[in-house]
Amino acid sequence: MPLYYRIDRIDSTEDAGAKTYDTVYHQVNDLRGWNQLGEHVSLNQDLKGKTLVVDFIFTTCRSTCPMLSASMQMLQKSYVKKLPEWVQFVSISVDPDRDSVPALRAYANQYTKEHDEWWFMTGNRDSIFNYAKNELGLILSEADEPGAMMHSNKLVLIDSSRYIRGYYDGLDTMAMRQLADDIAILYLEKKPKK
Repeated sequence: MPLYYRIDRIDSTEDAGAKTYDTVYHQVNDLRGWNQLGEHVSLNQDLKGKTLVVDFIFTTCRSTCPMLSASMQMLQKSYVKKLPEWVQFVSISVDPDRDSVPALRAYANQYTKEHDEWWFMTGNRDSIFNYAKNELGLILSEADEPGAMMHSNKLVLIDSSRYIRGYYDGLDTMAMRQLADDIAILYLEKKPKK
């Protein structure tokens, strides 16, 4: 598992004529919006200290979104009884104009009963697209077909310090198995050594 993804910059310092370099990795900034319970939420404040698994969906999608949500459902079922206070699943709508809180709640009910451990979020469209592109390094755009949306098939693993720790193809069962393993690795990494 890589230490971190997304380098922000490389700093250099000179000490006694020797130049040293330090890599500064990107820390993911906050995203605010509403979850399927109608609560105003903040990923970094309300989920402080939690590892996040994030994907992008929209409720009227009939192609990949149900498969992405099924992958998240499998992951959530794996961890909901073991580590609910430590890992949070977040599906962010790329179609906030149509994905109201009731629409997200109806969609969420198809996949989970544990609404506190898996948020389906909506919010400001520009903020969502900015979060995907500039914070997570994913590209979202509108599709050629009217009313359709293009989004990433990637699930993003973000550690409790808000560093990106991995990208996983949500349609690939082996990638999902790897993501499940990496969640466990992050949990062990977090535990202090005795």
